[in-house]
Amino acid sequence: MSGLVPRPWIESLEVYEGGKSKTDGVAKAIKLSSNESALGPSPKAMEAYAAAVHTLHRYPDASYATLKQTIADKYGLEAKRIVCGIGSDEILKLACRAYVAPGDEVIYSRYGFMMYPIAAKSVGGVPVESEDKDYTADVDKILASVSDKTRLVFLANPNNPTGTYISVPEVERLHRGLPDNVLLVLDAAYAEFVAAQDYEAGIALASSASNVLMTRTFSKLYGLAALRLGWGYASADVAANLDRLRDPFNVPTPTELAGTAALTDIAFEEQAVAHNSHWLGWLTAEIGALGLQVVPSVTNFILIRFPGGEKSAEAANEFLLKKGYILRWLPGQGLGNCLRLTVGLEEDNRAVVALLKEFMDA
Repeated sequence: MSGLVPRPWIESLEVYEGGKSKTDGVAKAIKLSSNESALGPSPKAMEAYAAAVHTLHRYPDASYATLKQTIADKYGLEAKRIVCGIGSDEILKLACRAYVAPGDEVIYSRYGFMMYPIAAKSVGGVPVESEDKDYTADVDKILASVSDKTRLVFLANPNNPTGTYISVPEVERLHRGLPDNVLLVLDAAYAEFVAAQDYEAGIALASSASNVLMTRTFSKLYGLAALRLGWGYASADVAANLDRLRDPFNVPTPTELAGTAALTDIAFEEQAVAHNSHWLGWLTAEIGALGLQVVPSVTNFILIRFPGGEKSAEAANEFLLKKGYILRWLPGQGLGNCLRLTVGLEEDNRAVVALLKEFMDA
């Protein structure tokens, strides 16, 4: 043997690729590929972030106590059971590091977030893809995929990239069907956008069950994607285990201050939710009227199905890119006939619909 040899699963590990932000020949493209906030961050969050410049020579609070207490106060939680990370992505990986050994199985829904199999493989776990139903997680199929090697189940609820969700009773049924030694991770990155009465982000289940972890993010509604801030809530034991594994000072001071301020700017939060609700409905109706299928969404994005042939998703993607509009084409997830569109500003939404009409009429 000569030279360094990585763990056997590392060389085949895929690297997550975010949505494109540039397109050839267009100086200022309109990016609607990454489900980012249409309105951007709260003014209070920006002020707090800017003010932090005066303390950049100081290490952050390693316990991020202010941020945890603000989250706890907002949702009625126990601060000691909150763990924060570099986006919710870090918390997903921490969960795998804590509970998945090489050869253990990790279940996720077929059209679930593409980070799930990456997180599983990063620790030598075996991703197990469960079939969904109408672009929605299927509890029966997930439970049928459980084996004696299963250690973790990822459920994006609402789901990215389809925008669908499953109800509280279905989530509870899923949890009841899992063995006690399997961690159920409820990824609720888009929870703030959901108005459905039969939906709950997972706070109740994570509060009462010993094997449930709920994760949230500041990247979507709160518009702090560049700061990479997420949080999770679980039993005291699970939270403590994740906290042992995280890097020290993983939440920088400017990030903590901006996140804390964002949580307290209720007026801006309500404005962002109202904007999304209006334009999500408008885009769904207008694009559906073009003869395209829109998967019903409760998030800040929609998944658009194209008929194929000359009117394929790939052709539509190329057409839109040339016009300076970037959506997300996801052939790598088995969604080669779809484009995912983020809800944008009014002018962006109207322009995309006009361009899609032009493409379909050509």
